[in-house]
Amino acid sequence: MAEKLALVGIGKIARDQHIPAIAGNPDWQLEAAVSRHAGVDGIDHFQTIDELLEKRPDITTVSLAIPPQPRFEYAAKALKAGKHVMLEKPPGQSLAECYALEALAREHGVTLFATWHSRYADSVPALKAFLAERTLKRLKITWKEDVRRWHPGQEWIWEPGGMGVFDPGINALSILTEVLPYPVHLTGATLEFPENRATPIAAGLTFADPVGAEMSADFDWRQEGPQTWDIDVETDRGAAKLSLGGEKLEIDGEPVIQGANHEYANLYVRMADLVKSGTSDVDLSPMIHVCDAFSLGRRVITDPFEF
Repeated sequence: MAEKLALVGIGKIARDQHIPAIAGNPDWQLEAAVSRHAGVDGIDHFQTIDELLEKRPDITTVSLAIPPQPRFEYAAKALKAGKHVMLEKPPGQSLAECYALEALAREHGVTLFATWHSRYADSVPALKAFLAERTLKRLKITWKEDVRRWHPGQEWIWEPGGMGVFDPGINALSILTEVLPYPVHLTGATLEFPENRATPIAAGLTFADPVGAEMSADFDWRQEGPQTWDIDVETDRGAAKLSLGGEKLEIDGEPVIQGANHEYANLYVRMADLVKSGTSDVDLSPMIHVCDAFSLGRRVITDPFEF
């Protein structure tokens, strides 16, 4: 029997990704939406999470597709009500919030899934297998996109807790922490802040690799035209390039995998498995790198940004 699910936040990411992924998975039945401004045809609509929890106690799972700033309150209420909770990335606006939610899920015996959709791109497992059998020499992340295209008019990303360019950049870091056979840590960062914004529009990161590989990341939200979501690696036995955010993989210049956009469909498969097994998945390693970047980063003021 399909689990009854409520989707909180009916914005661009919900309509583009969450709703089609839920509709295509027989383990889920979308029963309700929570949003102050929008609904979904054919299902119950509520203005607040409190109204949802009061009027639809039969719903077992809540998926949160809202900005990180209000997410803790919504998630905490759902967990305390005995609901399984799925968190859009990043899982919160601080690490402390995420640890608190993890503890609440344990206390109430429910599933908490901190999702990293880019980890579920088609070519990520193959890159992980490639690196597991080789010694890494160099890794370079280039993650550049147009914020006006992907976040039109969304002011929350420029407010504290919104993370700025790390909203997409954390996707790259989620792949990095998935494919490497060992952990790495940040050694330095340069963060470019528009003079009128509270979060960065660009960032350059460097990492310490335990085997001595050169490792860096370049994030930028000002790229027009073709968008760039690449990870290039060199090893002792060949090179690989992950592109299109994880859909495509080349090894030594030859295409190996040309996937499609299955990330959110795979997330809901994973969530169903977690609920069935009574377990949680709360890996915060990508967010640790972001927090370290804000801690270690040298702040540079750049031109103001307006939508």
